[in-house]
This record gives sequence, structure tokens and C-alpha cells, in this order.
Amino acid sequence: MNTESVGGIVDRVIQSRKSVRGFLPTAIPHDTILEIIATASRAPSGSNIQPWKVYVLEGAVKNNLSAAVKDVFNDPVLRSLHRPEYIYYPKTWVEPFLSRRRKVGIDLYKLVGIGRGESEKMHEQHAKNFDFFGAPTVLFFTIPRMMEQGSWLDYGMFLQNILISATARGLGTCPQAAFISYHQIVAKHLKFDESEQLVCSISIGYEDPSVLENQLTTERVPVSEFVHFVTE
Repeated sequence: MNTESVGGIVDRVIQSRKSVRGFLPTAIPHDTILEIIATASRAPSGSNIQPWKVYVLEGAVKNNLSAAVKDVFNDPVLRSLHRPEYIYYPKTWVEPFLSRRRKVGIDLYKLVGIGRGESEKMHEQHAKNFDFFGAPTVLFFTIPRMMEQGSWLDYGMFLQNILISATARGLGTCPQAAFISYHQIVAKHLKFDESEQLVCSISIGYEDPSVLENQLTTERVPVSEFVHFVTE
């Protein structure tokens, strides 16, 4: 008899979530995708405005978008014409964030055998983002441009719910900001208008255990480094 508490199950699912960078081609039933999104939609949002919109891509539409973005990404001239939809990272890196960022990059490149200065291989590795790492399904998310920072906070909770709900069903996920530099291409293929802003995408599917990148487990700092009990 399984005596694990509900809290223990939830904790285990959260702790087992990771970014998967290699998927099996196995299709995901639409009912499963809808269940995940419906569960995630219970995320809180200010005044219950629920500022999210989700586009689910599969098959030819997904492949056509992938090809269009890769055509630009692989052409230095075309790539230089595109700018991110928003600024994801800080303009100036400071510690400890710089070291954390460098470590995850070093660890990933070490796994796949990419050495320092091998820019062509690094480019090829990054390009896997635009193949959705082989995932059969990808979710794209938009938010109304009129929304302010608070709604983006709400959106983060919605996205985390999707990751956890998918993990609980034995699915792997990879949240991706890589497409924000090519938001115009995404908007054209998904046919959303100027009132919608691209937030990110999530590739989703069953993890391919043979892919080296999936051996990467990122570290988390001890809670003692960032938790402060204020009692007086």
C-alpha cells in the first residue's frame, strides 16, 4: 500500500522536473494536452483576468515554422535583422548569476563534447531549439500587449503549472525563450495580431533517454543562501 502523502507526491513531481532536450516522436493525445492546460489554468491571476493564450502546434505547421526560423538563424545577415520581443537577460551580468549561467553552459557542452571556442558546434547545438528538440508538440504562449508586469508574474505561475502537470503525466518539457528573437516569424505562422505579444514556447513530449543532453541535471543553491526569516 502506498502511504506517500499528497504533499510528498507533489514535491517529488516538482523536484523531478527538468528541461528535456531530446524527445521521442511519440504523439501526445489532444485530450492529454487539454487536460494539462486546463489544470494549469487554475493558476492565480490579478482580478482573475487570466491573461494567457495558447497555440498548440504539431505536424506540418510545427515543421514549417521550424524550417522558417532555422533559415534565418543559419544566415548571419538575416539573423542580424531580428531583435528579441523583450529583453530576457540582464544587460550587465554580475555575480553570483554570471557564474551560475557559465556553469550550466559548461556542463551542457561537456556532455555533448563541445570545447571552448568551437563556435560552429555551439551554433549547431543552439539550433536544436528551433527543431523543438524533436518534440511532437509545442505550445506557444502570448499575452495582450496592454498587460503590465503583474500579469507577467501571473503568467509565470501558469507556465509552471503546465510544466508540473506534464511532468506528473510522465511527459518531458523544455520551456524556451529562443523564439522571442524571431517573434515576427512566429506571429506570421500562428496568425496572431499586433495586440498579442509572444511570451515563450514549451516543447513537450516523451523524453528520449538516449540523448546525451538529457543527462544534465542543473544544480540549485541551498535555501539558506536566499531565505531570510524576519522575526523582529
